[in-house]
Amino acid sequence: MRRVALLALALLTTVGGAAVAQGQQQPRTFEDAPTGAPPPGFSFALTGRGEPVRWVVLEDPSAPAGAKVVAETSQDRTSDRFPLAILDGFNARDVAVSVRFRPVSGTVDQAAGLVVRLRDPRNYYIARANALENNVRLYRVVDGRRTQFAGVDVPVPRDRWQSLGLRVEGDRLAVSLDGRELFTATDRTFREAGRVGLWTKADSLTHFDGLEVQILQ
Repeated sequence: MRRVALLALALLTTVGGAAVAQGQQQPRTFEDAPTGAPPPGFSFALTGRGEPVRWVVLEDPSAPAGAKVVAETSQDRTSDRFPLAILDGFNARDVAVSVRFRPVSGTVDQAAGLVVRLRDPRNYYIARANALENNVRLYRVVDGRRTQFAGVDVPVPRDRWQSLGLRVEGDRLAVSLDGRELFTATDRTFREAGRVGLWTKADSLTHFDGLEVQILQ
């Protein structure tokens, strides 16, 4: 297993379905990124409708890994609008991904999400925690259409740092909150390697910090 974090990110690709390290990038953190600028090391996309996405680095002294975080700040209230921040230089099939998040505001939604096996902005798996609905859900997005196939009702406190995790091995997916596995599911929609990233919905203002990706071999 190889752990990849924003503090020390290895550039990876997939050859014949297996993750292969191509070289080591310089260590990076949000602490070195200018406030108000897009976070380095990510590409940005949108599933659905609405205004262009606006992911930026913000100051948050409460953050667990330093005073700077990443958030999607447009606050567009279009209900079927899903902004993505996709990690650059990473492609893998079996991975465990986790992130710290703090739901700050939002009237349509207060959501935090992780995506895996992303082919493009219209095709991927997503685990999503929602502080307005107090639930965690697992979806597949196929041709831009989002379909839930697992989930549980569980407290997702507003304005508090917590962690969301998504692990995918073969056709098995497992979702955790604050290190506790909530549920598992099986699905065969996306079997190949793909990219990973962050996700929000509509007018959610959610702070993200401490993204980690672990390749499972």
